[in-house]
Amino acid sequence: MEKVIKGHPHIQLKFDNAAIETLKVRSEEFYLSMNKRRSVREFSSKPIPKEIIENIVKTAATAPSGAHKQPWTFCVISNPDLKKKIRKAAEKEEYESYQNRMSDQWIKDLEPIGTDWEKPFLETVPYIVVVFKKIYDEEEGQKKTNYYVNESVGIACGFLISAIHQAGLATLTHTPSPMNFLSEILERPKNERPFLLLPVGYPAEETYVPKLDRKGLNEIAEFYS
Repeated sequence: MEKVIKGHPHIQLKFDNAAIETLKVRSEEFYLSMNKRRSVREFSSKPIPKEIIENIVKTAATAPSGAHKQPWTFCVISNPDLKKKIRKAAEKEEYESYQNRMSDQWIKDLEPIGTDWEKPFLETVPYIVVVFKKIYDEEEGQKKTNYYVNESVGIACGFLISAIHQAGLATLTHTPSPMNFLSEILERPKNERPFLLLPVGYPAEETYVPKLDRKGLNEIAEFYS
């Protein structure tokens, strides 16, 4: 059923009003699944069907955005030469950061994570997804404003990470700084800026992750009744 509201067509929402017990089960199962999610820095080169990555990206694109402008582009890289170029450029920036840009405290805080400037996984992993934010759009040569771009793209990245995990794959949020080299390597238009890089694949056969704890609910939430 359609209805015109303020001059624009709307469709009736078809919502699944599930029973409370069902909601409890769903919410807990989803939490327990997501609580198993870990950032991975050692990946397998095991191939992944393109269809799976397409489904993951389509899921990310269901995220809400300011004025429904959808100010994002998801660049999916599987080409070995491009992955090699990205690794080389990322490691150059990361080396400079570790040597000259990052504070001693920052480097110390990263020690438990076990990361450094070397990023071999950028070549090993079957896919790299680089998310670009659109500062503005163009239509018939005219600039079209996008709203809440960082917030919108950030939410889409959250959807993307969740979709990767739910598909049974692993990823890592990687933000080499600066990231302008991604625009050059991938030949992106001037209205796009790199926002986040995510390798996507299976973890290596024997992978270790830091022994870390997440903050408890009482540390991260306040309830006002």
